[in-house]
Amino acid sequence: MTNDTDANQFPSAGNEEVGNEPGYQHGAPDLRPGRFERVKVEVVSGGTQSPEAPAQATPQSMLVGTLAWLALFVVLAIISPWMVVFVLGLAVSIMLHELGHFWTARRSGMKATQFFLGFGPRIWSTHRNGVEYGVRAIPLGGFVKIIGMTNVDEVAPEDEPYTYRQGSYARRMWVITAGSAMHMIIAIVLVVSVYAGRGKVDEVGVVRLAAVTDNSPASRAGLQVGDVVRTVGGTAVTTSTAMRSILAATPPGSSLVIEIERQGQPITLEATVVQNEAVAAPRGFLGVSPTSVDWVDVSFADALVEGPRDLVTGVGQAITGIPKVINPVNVWGHLMGTNTDATSRPGTIVGATRISDDIGDYDGWAGMMFLFASLNVSVGVFNMFPLLPLDGGHAAIATYERIRSRRGKRYYADVNKLMPVAALCIALLAFMFLTGLYLDTVKG
Repeated sequence: MTNDTDANQFPSAGNEEVGNEPGYQHGAPDLRPGRFERVKVEVVSGGTQSPEAPAQATPQSMLVGTLAWLALFVVLAIISPWMVVFVLGLAVSIMLHELGHFWTARRSGMKATQFFLGFGPRIWSTHRNGVEYGVRAIPLGGFVKIIGMTNVDEVAPEDEPYTYRQGSYARRMWVITAGSAMHMIIAIVLVVSVYAGRGKVDEVGVVRLAAVTDNSPASRAGLQVGDVVRTVGGTAVTTSTAMRSILAATPPGSSLVIEIERQGQPITLEATVVQNEAVAAPRGFLGVSPTSVDWVDVSFADALVEGPRDLVTGVGQAITGIPKVINPVNVWGHLMGTNTDATSRPGTIVGATRISDDIGDYDGWAGMMFLFASLNVSVGVFNMFPLLPLDGGHAAIATYERIRSRRGKRYYADVNKLMPVAALCIALLAFMFLTGLYLDTVKG
């Protein structure tokens, strides 16, 4: 890497020469930041900023942390083995995300000093070739510490050439997008594997009843799970969407003749629909969950084409859907019970773990692999939104610096001035997380 200016010549982070402060002024008085300042810097820059990392975890941290991790897996195993599979798969995704950052940073000549799964106190770590690898007590993510991510990171003069902030724009973008790129690679591998091995879930032109609500018009009429629906009210149906449309357009109190096929035998039943209590407008309710999709065989060649193509559609849906989820108005509506739009509801690992149990029981490993693929796409897209401390926030800063650089003179953004914005983003993310946790645990 080449530097436009000697690292030791840079002004300090508090210098009034705005926009050219990549590092602290070495040799300045030791003004140790308070706890809040340390947390703020660590959240924005990633990893601990302690100049001297402890050689090993304390016995107390090892005991408490190990018990916390063991308790997590024991509780999940008691509830459902699929939940254990989900959490292990999530841990692998996190580690591969961080591996993307770590590998590209090392290839770019940047110095990475830590590679951890989890946050908080260490429960185990080992040092190899100047890097500390380990596990921390709080199983809510992971991180790789690359020195000199921003101008608020204090770095020794001899290490300045190996910082993230001294990398070229192309190298910084390569490193910061590598985590999300890994999520996309994981998703592609999973989807192609499922398509080639099990098939693809697609419309099959036959409507079956996946569920029948107890004490509903459907159950009173004699409809059962597994029934094949041929006609509803005299109209032939080949998709679940068509059947739902007919039911929604039927006035409450009306009778519908439903022709079904059960174990190869045609049966004609009659049901009286009632008002759908979930909506205010007049709308018929029968009490069934129709489905018209099933596993369809896909060749390996088609899987290589259709898998990535379907994931592109998923990425587009995530890009348009995530702004709805992080909209504070929508989040507040879910909290107050005035928003019933499931597509704008924030979720957490608690809700996702619960869903994994149902998917695992219904579709087995293929369903779980699809769940992991969808999760990786969503996380990969969300992580690139231009919000600090997300990777997208660092990508936005790098892009801004590239635009402001002129005539070979490198411009450095003062991240200190972005701290209020970062604090607002962190507060928004915390609000989303706490609301999602409340919805997942209290309202289910």
